[in-house]
Parts: sequence; structure tokens; C-alpha cells
Amino acid sequence: MHIIFILSIAISLSMDAFSLATIYGTLLVSHKNQFLLSLIVGIYHFIMPLLGFSIGTFLIYTLHINPNLIVFFVFTFIGIQMILESLKKEETVQNLNLVDMIMFGLAVSIDSFSVGLGLEAITNKIFIVPFIFSITSFLFTYLGLLLGGKIKEIFGKITTCIGGVFLIVIGFLYIFK
Repeated sequence: MHIIFILSIAISLSMDAFSLATIYGTLLVSHKNQFLLSLIVGIYHFIMPLLGFSIGTFLIYTLHINPNLIVFFVFTFIGIQMILESLKKEETVQNLNLVDMIMFGLAVSIDSFSVGLGLEAITNKIFIVPFIFSITSFLFTYLGLLLGGKIKEIFGKITTCIGGVFLIVIGFLYIFK
């Protein structure tokens, strides 16, 4: 197992979580929810490669599930919610509900599922790699949420609206991937 190679993959898989968490952080997510959302993303990045390793080939070829379509719907839904939130007059710390956090975690971890398809080619230590993915994505998500909050402090309410528009655009890009 080449640790540099595995860390490179972990960082690559965590970059979308970081960038989207930065956007989500502009909602002024509470500290409790920042930790919980980061934890959910980390758990997904542990489970998804294992699922990809275990049953991924079966799902993709038998059920013909298009993961990009799922990402499109999730990002568009979250983006619309963020735009609507930016139009509200009052600024409050957001308490995200568990369903939003679970959907966010799923959306940013689908690529880990596809990496899981080739997990055996990376290493024969099947649980170590997802553990590294999990820790890395937790840290990147948490840092992204913190950064988003700081950006919101500096630039104000417009950042949430811009973030929502970016999420919708990213969702559409996934369809044409």
C-alpha cells in the first residue's frame, strides 16, 4: 500500500466536500451541526467505498442507476433552499435537519462509491483505505464549513445566494458529465 497514493485519492475525494461545505457554511450553520455534518460526510466516505467494493458492480450494471442524476437532484434541491434562505430578512444560525445532512453526505460521497469498485486494485487492506478517506473527508468538510462562515462574515448575505446558484450549476454539470 502506497500511503502517498492513498492520501492523494483521499484528498481528491474530499475536495468536493470541502468546496460544497464552504458554500453550505455561508448559511451560518451552528457549531453542533458543523461537527455532525462533517461526521456524516466522514461516515459516508467510509461506507461508500466498501459498498462500491461489495455490491457496486451489481447495482450499476443490473439496475442501471445513474449516480450523476442523484447528485443533480440533491444539489439542485439544496441550492434552491439556499437561495430562498438568502432572501429572508433575518440572519440566524441555521439548525440543519438530519435529512438535509444525510442528503448532503450522500451527494458528496458518491465518487467514493466508484473508487470502491477498484479498491482491491489499490490495496488488499480493504478497511484501512476507507478509514483514511473518512478522516480526510471529515476534516475537509469541517474546514469548509468554518471557511464558509468566515466568508459570510466578510461579504454578507449575498454569499448564500451565490452559493445556492453555484450548487444548482454544479448539479446541472453532473447531468452532462
